[in-house]
Amino acid sequence: MNTQTNTPTTHGNASQKPKILVARAIFPEALAKLEESYEVRSNQEDRIFTPEELQKELSSVVGALVAGSERIDASALANAKDLKIVANISVGYNNFDVSAISAAGVMATNTPDVLTDTTADFGFALLMATARRITESEHWVRAGHWDKWSIVNNPLGMDLHHSTVGIIGMGRIGQGIAKRALGFGMNVLYHNRSRLSETDEKACGARYVSKEELLCTADHVVLVLPYSAESHHTIGAKEIALMKPTATLINIARGGIVDDLALAQALKEKKIFAAGLDVFEGEPKVNPELLKLSNVVLAPHIASATEKTRRAMVDLAIDNLRAALDGKRPPSLINAEVFKA
Repeated sequence: MNTQTNTPTTHGNASQKPKILVARAIFPEALAKLEESYEVRSNQEDRIFTPEELQKELSSVVGALVAGSERIDASALANAKDLKIVANISVGYNNFDVSAISAAGVMATNTPDVLTDTTADFGFALLMATARRITESEHWVRAGHWDKWSIVNNPLGMDLHHSTVGIIGMGRIGQGIAKRALGFGMNVLYHNRSRLSETDEKACGARYVSKEELLCTADHVVLVLPYSAESHHTIGAKEIALMKPTATLINIARGGIVDDLALAQALKEKKIFAAGLDVFEGEPKVNPELLKLSNVVLAPHIASATEKTRRAMVDLAIDNLRAALDGKRPPSLINAEVFKA
């Protein structure tokens, strides 16, 4: 599919309007609104560009709405002489080489805050599904294995109430999960690059510990930290070995934070009880060893996937783009040093 130029819906010469790229499919209403002010090159077929295609698309526009599938680095920006902003429709931006974007004089933005509660909701839902073996039990029922109620021979899970949850990465979403855990009477531990203020710790009912203590102590470990070279394989075979054999591991952060192959091996050998994953190394591909296992809940990166939240993410990305192209500071600017008032 070739990216197409949509015909603007307002009067006037479309060629006089600033050209922008919408690199992934967005809601039709949002696209129509953009077309009122810009000449829009849109990808409503939602095909992921090759690096060469992305470089070509960026070479002719002043702004771009992108997502995690678009790697914005020096190569992508090589011919983007007029580009002023790349607006990520995501809170995470590990698809951005921020140094290269700043060196090119381009503003970079993301969409924080608008997805915090939705993602925390899903993280807790995934935690519950994993601990209580919900998807495994559904498959068991569908396969016709349920012939009677049993005290010991139905799928038995792990309790959440009054257990200990350990959260690695205590930003907005991590704190949201901690507050939800309080409703279940859970003991909350956390580890973070920097310790929260005493006020924030109190609000979350959370206690700061080392990563090692968290892994050894927690009944449920939830990962909510951003991906970087430093956080790559934060959880591997060594870390899993510290966990309780009855523990669960939940990853709603980014693929690559967990060594998926090491996790699959640990689950196979019952070194931990179960895992719940919304993100994967090399997604949308999933390690085939994980697909063979019944004690892992798999979701297709949908932690922010409610219509209300996804619309809010798109709206914020558009607000960022409009501000930059109007000479204003975008609401969620990542590389502030590039902005010139």
